[in-house]
Amino acid sequence: MEEVKSAIEAQLDFLSDLFDKVRGEIRSGSQPAIDNFIGFFHAIDWKEPWLISLLIFHVIIVVVAITSRKHSNFQMILFLLALGGVYLAENINHLLGSNWRKFAGQNYFDPNGLFLSVLWSGPLLIIAIIILVNTLFNLCYLIVRWKKAELKHRARLSRDKQE
Repeated sequence: MEEVKSAIEAQLDFLSDLFDKVRGEIRSGSQPAIDNFIGFFHAIDWKEPWLISLLIFHVIIVVVAITSRKHSNFQMILFLLALGGVYLAENINHLLGSNWRKFAGQNYFDPNGLFLSVLWSGPLLIIAIIILVNTLFNLCYLIVRWKKAELKHRARLSRDKQE
């Protein structure tokens, strides 16, 4: 019995040490990512008109997505346009990278497309997720309405049979 108890205590000590190591790795590992994220946003000149226009564009699209939540067909078109914008991000990055002098103070468009992914594709994907979640809620509401109508219909049929 003592051997089992000591084996369990040894296992618990091992798991506790392992958990402490993993927690330490996560804490130390997330700090460089946060520093890179902050450095990325400090490197951008947010006063450039095209960046302000891009942010306003995303805000308008979010407002349109939220205000049109009852119009499923329009939402699906907006959803497909948002995903189409994400799909075309690589081509847009190449086009803007070759013409950046015409509208920007510095070249933000690296060959990997990080900048455009963060400021173009990221918000479009968030908008697409908002539309998708709204569509799922609408579908759930529609299923509930359908089931209620079905139950009312069955109740009416059984009442008519009894009469």
